[in-house]
Amino acid sequence: MNTSPIKYFLYARKSSEAEDKQAASIEQQIDELKKVAFERNLEIAGVLTEAQSAKKPGRKVFNQMLSRIYRQQATGILCWKLDRLARNPIDGGQIIWLLQQGTIQHIQTYERSFYPNDNVLMIQVEFGMANQYIRDLSTNVKRGLAKKARDGWRPGVAPIGYVNSFDNQTNLNTITSDPLRFPLVKRLWDLVLRDNCPIPQLWRIAKYELKLITTPRKNLGGRALSKSAIYSLLKNPFYYGWFEFPRDSGQWYKGQHEPMITESEFNKVQYLITYKDKPKPKRHDFAFTGLMKCGTCGCGITAETKTKYSQNGNVHRYIYYHCTKKKLDVPCDEPFIEIKDLHLQFKEKISEITISEDLRDWAVKFLHEVRKTEAKSSEIGLDLKRRELTEVEQQLRSLTLNFTSPANQKREILSEKEYQSLKTDLLKQKDRLERDLKVKGEELETWVELSKKAFDFACYASIWFEKGDTETKKAILACLGSNLVISGKKLSISLHSHVEPFIKYKNGDHVENVEVRTDKFLIDKRKNRVVAPVSPTWLGLLNDVRTFFLKNPNNSEIERRFLHLERVMNKESYNYLPNYYEGSCMPISTYKSY
Repeated sequence: MNTSPIKYFLYARKSSEAEDKQAASIEQQIDELKKVAFERNLEIAGVLTEAQSAKKPGRKVFNQMLSRIYRQQATGILCWKLDRLARNPIDGGQIIWLLQQGTIQHIQTYERSFYPNDNVLMIQVEFGMANQYIRDLSTNVKRGLAKKARDGWRPGVAPIGYVNSFDNQTNLNTITSDPLRFPLVKRLWDLVLRDNCPIPQLWRIAKYELKLITTPRKNLGGRALSKSAIYSLLKNPFYYGWFEFPRDSGQWYKGQHEPMITESEFNKVQYLITYKDKPKPKRHDFAFTGLMKCGTCGCGITAETKTKYSQNGNVHRYIYYHCTKKKLDVPCDEPFIEIKDLHLQFKEKISEITISEDLRDWAVKFLHEVRKTEAKSSEIGLDLKRRELTEVEQQLRSLTLNFTSPANQKREILSEKEYQSLKTDLLKQKDRLERDLKVKGEELETWVELSKKAFDFACYASIWFEKGDTETKKAILACLGSNLVISGKKLSISLHSHVEPFIKYKNGDHVENVEVRTDKFLIDKRKNRVVAPVSPTWLGLLNDVRTFFLKNPNNSEIERRFLHLERVMNKESYNYLPNYYEGSCMPISTYKSY
């Protein structure tokens, strides 16, 4: 047996996690253990410290210590308690085995000693208690966090724009709006929603103009947001009032914090930041490939360039569209069609919905009047909803006060189960009423804005198509219709429902333009080109467009197409940048003369 003096590794560990809230700090452990070594005349071969949880194997310093013990650099361990060495059965088993084999001759803690000849059962009990403690702690923490999430408070660090705070009345850790950063983050959302601001520009604004930094933590100051942090911010549903807990669990909760935006605004931003035109490697940039199908065999339509060299040295290039003929078992004799002929047919289709500028201006003017009128009428219904919401909130407060009152606790008039059931029903009513109030306010704005965009599109689409690039042309066709088919060199397209009213009233447009300028139909004899005509055709068109957007359940898809069109047109290289006058897009020349 080895009779040489025992050398000890002083091992001190402190986890940054909740398991070690009651444990002494590393510095305190070292100071106290050095006193023990001095009192017992123990020789310390080295001081090893580690700040890592022992709930699972894999601690670097601990493994290095065992490796050095195998090499006989030390045969004893000096630690605060056995749970400093291990809280999992694998590390604990290694210590017990080395002690039984005599590789470790002595383990000295602050309170007691362990030798190879001791009853191993006591060591196993201590390690088992340490392991069970961490398992129970994990269960309790998870249960507490789940309850906090059910109560509407997101566990963890609050996202930028919000701060974690403690409510003294309820003794709960809550999340409140950061008075400094909340308006700055709100402005970032507004820049995307209002100005379609791209992420790189948004990042520069946040860093250099707004000076937006993260919330300082402990002794560390805040830092500027990275571009990836901007993306994460704009993808976080917490900002419209909902959160998922645990992450990727599919369990969603409505938060009690103050939302920064609405759900519809969040969905709009998701489209704006996720829709990316990823250019595919190709030799030519053909405008209309991928949009059309062959009417004979159903295959896609592709394009190719033909070059002609004249005897005088001139070079002429022509673009032809034709069927890919990928279905070998289906004979197809669909002829080629030149780009200029196809372009003319596209313009003809767009001209079928084109309206005059007078009609567009009158419609926009009239829509503003409709907005004011309907806002007043809907206010009555909104007041009733608000009163009902106030009553539900009062019932919730009364229910909580009655349940927590000493009389109820004493007599148990209302059980915990009954209280939770009643509270859940009232919360569902409250959530439904809040959604109704939000939706009612948004519905009016949505159909008015989409109606205005539809009239803008019908008035100016032909100009945009004529002067636009490839992206703009594709976006216009997407707003116009779908199922583009070429058959016998003729183009057919299934027009979207929101542009069909313009074809229906197309034939009467010129007559109405003449009649509206006569004194008979002028209001107060004001000879302005934007007037409210007594016109069955114009009023019928406006009513059809208004009714469509008021009742159509797929407005989000239409709004997505219009948003994409505005996005691709927002390029400085165009001489007809979209100008947002009363929410519309029009050529610069038209805007200036309006």
